[in-house]
Amino acid sequence: MPVSTDSLIFPSAFHNLSQTLSSLKRSRLSIHNRLASIYQDSQFAQKVSDIHKLPLVANERCGSWYIPTEKKVGSAYFKSTDGHQGEWRFSLRRLNLQILEIIGEYDGCIIVDSTRSGKSMPDALSKTIPIWCAVMNRLLFSDVAACHALRTPPEVVGRSEHSQIEARLESFVESAKELQLDIKSLRAKLRRPLYPRWITQASSCQQPLREGDYHMVICCTTSRQEETTIWTDGYIQGAGDDSEGWSHGLTPTVFWQNLALLLSASREDDGILRLLAGLESTTLSLPAVSDVTEIYPAGGPLPIFIGRRGLSYNIGVEAIISCDDDAFGFTPPGSKSEIQPLRLRLESRTGKLGSRTLRDQLPRIMPFIEKLSLQASVPRLLFVCATGRDLSVGVALTVLCLYFNDCGK
Repeated sequence: MPVSTDSLIFPSAFHNLSQTLSSLKRSRLSIHNRLASIYQDSQFAQKVSDIHKLPLVANERCGSWYIPTEKKVGSAYFKSTDGHQGEWRFSLRRLNLQILEIIGEYDGCIIVDSTRSGKSMPDALSKTIPIWCAVMNRLLFSDVAACHALRTPPEVVGRSEHSQIEARLESFVESAKELQLDIKSLRAKLRRPLYPRWITQASSCQQPLREGDYHMVICCTTSRQEETTIWTDGYIQGAGDDSEGWSHGLTPTVFWQNLALLLSASREDDGILRLLAGLESTTLSLPAVSDVTEIYPAGGPLPIFIGRRGLSYNIGVEAIISCDDDAFGFTPPGSKSEIQPLRLRLESRTGKLGSRTLRDQLPRIMPFIEKLSLQASVPRLLFVCATGRDLSVGVALTVLCLYFNDCGK
């Protein structure tokens, strides 16, 4: 009987080979390689900005890793999920109206993002932003029919998909109109309609892109396209993506503040982690929320409060709403009253997954507020989360929308 190739590989040898390949993969995806790849790709984003004389806007959260803090003029929130095949939509929750002012002031902008191996650009840049530009043009420049067409990168978006997206544009516009936006004030921010263009590391971008009758919205994919393999020079395409899975608390701001130190650290994760532990006590976290933030709803009689879990607040409130993945992990606020505030814990995780779990918890707010209103006509509320800047802000906004009128009552 002839000897097969499989019979020449002993089980122990195969197991060792599998372990070796796994080790190589972990080594390639090390924190050091990620940070080095981010820095390498960031230089391309800065080059694009220099050539086109336009400011850099980070498509959060990935985009902020690729822009030095002092060169970032703003943030956008265009999600790739809004551009996925068959799921195209104009998000009514992420209108991104804040970048209209940037576009008008600088005559355009460069929106920076990245994507992991296997794609040349993220769906956020190839489809979500083109949808947004087309809808904004139809809303703000309804009298300029020439700007109403959908523009997508033909090398990424096929004719069929382009046509299917374009067929939905009018329904997106009608949905946006139902929000009753102040079209006049938004139109005043722009002198011309929007025109999306696309740049990758494979593009030729030596000359500034300009369309005389339009503001340029340049969609810049910073990472170069790489085939998925462990046999590379250590470069990781889209290294900044899904940072909550690898950053160990490191933020883009702290990365750029300590760039030389981090890039010169040990290539082993243990060395980087020791360095991050040393930074943690000084600069690693977001600036501390040392006091409560007071918000007066439209000049209403009483403020609501937003703060960070784990701090003690010397304020009197009727209720505390906590967004966390722990039991009530914060110090009760000091109060002259012996009556302890009511508490509602909305169980939610931190980071991107937290917003998903929080949406399932939000319906619990209504019966809680209704119970609270029996004790105080205008209750004073404190909202807390791990940072005092994330989920607590969203929950406070939800309560404002549900229970406060335009006069703050």
